[in-house]
Amino acid sequence: MSASIQRATVVVGLDNGGTSNSATVLDGSGRFLVDTLVETPSRVKEGPEVAIEALLQALDGILELTGLDRACIRAIGLDTPGPASDDGVISSRGATNFSRPEWHNFGFRAALEARLGVPVIYNNDGNAAALYAHYSFFELEGSSRSSVSAIVGTGLAGGLIEQGRVIRGATGMAGELGHVHIPTAGLLEQDQPMTRCNCGLDGDAESFASLTGIEKNLLPYWLTRFPGHELSKQGSLAQAAKLVRSYAERNDPLALAIFSQQAKALGRLFTIASNFLDPHAYFVGGGVVEASEAFRERFLAEVRRNTRLREEQLAKVSFSLISHGDMAGARGAALAAFQALEIS
Repeated sequence: MSASIQRATVVVGLDNGGTSNSATVLDGSGRFLVDTLVETPSRVKEGPEVAIEALLQALDGILELTGLDRACIRAIGLDTPGPASDDGVISSRGATNFSRPEWHNFGFRAALEARLGVPVIYNNDGNAAALYAHYSFFELEGSSRSSVSAIVGTGLAGGLIEQGRVIRGATGMAGELGHVHIPTAGLLEQDQPMTRCNCGLDGDAESFASLTGIEKNLLPYWLTRFPGHELSKQGSLAQAAKLVRSYAERNDPLALAIFSQQAKALGRLFTIASNFLDPHAYFVGGGVVEASEAFRERFLAEVRRNTRLREEQLAKVSFSLISHGDMAGARGAALAAFQALEIS
């Protein structure tokens, strides 16, 4: 560990999401000072100014919980949903969680750094969760391993790790696995319409494996196959989509059909990844982790069955769910900031 890390007091991780912010604190020895999920409203739908204030509230809340103040902060690790540049500038095309025009080309990282006066290290939420998943699984061997992570939430976040470091790409948008086109032949039912993503693409992974994909694409179709289903009696498709997982945990046929399509889509995505990264491990996180053990293990097994690997790869790779899934983003953001200080 470098002298700069030894002199550091704490690094704070801030995970900005579509509905909530979560926060954590990492001390100079690499120990997390918070063992539980600490969430506050993100308010991103109200625009950048309100969202920045909400992040500052999350920051002050986690510092109060740990008995610290802002003077103790050496750096901030920030993650947000993508697509965004490696410097935290939201895509000019917007994103699922940043659809308001004022978010387009907004420099999120720089705005937060200007308010705080300390370095802010940016990653998209997929990269942050992937980094935490990687080191949670491999521990001391993490710096010599590679992995691919898919995090199923409102959208589908992803992250690529090679030799223990996030692969960012030329603009910081590497690992946007949700927007990778996947083969749909045999995945869609014969009479099922082509899925469409909020980003404008047809048949990408996020159009299947996300809460938005359930609401916009999968649930409307499967309700036609199960007329009179209880989910059709909800106030809206958005409300019904949030209940699908609970129905799947009770072995409801409609819900299981939806999650089967999601698992198959992730398997096809990982098959593509196996040919350009050939990782040591594949991780799945997000909403499927926040379910009963039986359901999530069943889901992961179906993802693995639908990931077509070579015999040599099967002998060496692992499939795993992301531990501490609801805290993975904040913890990964903090780890990324810790790594940045270590090499500065």
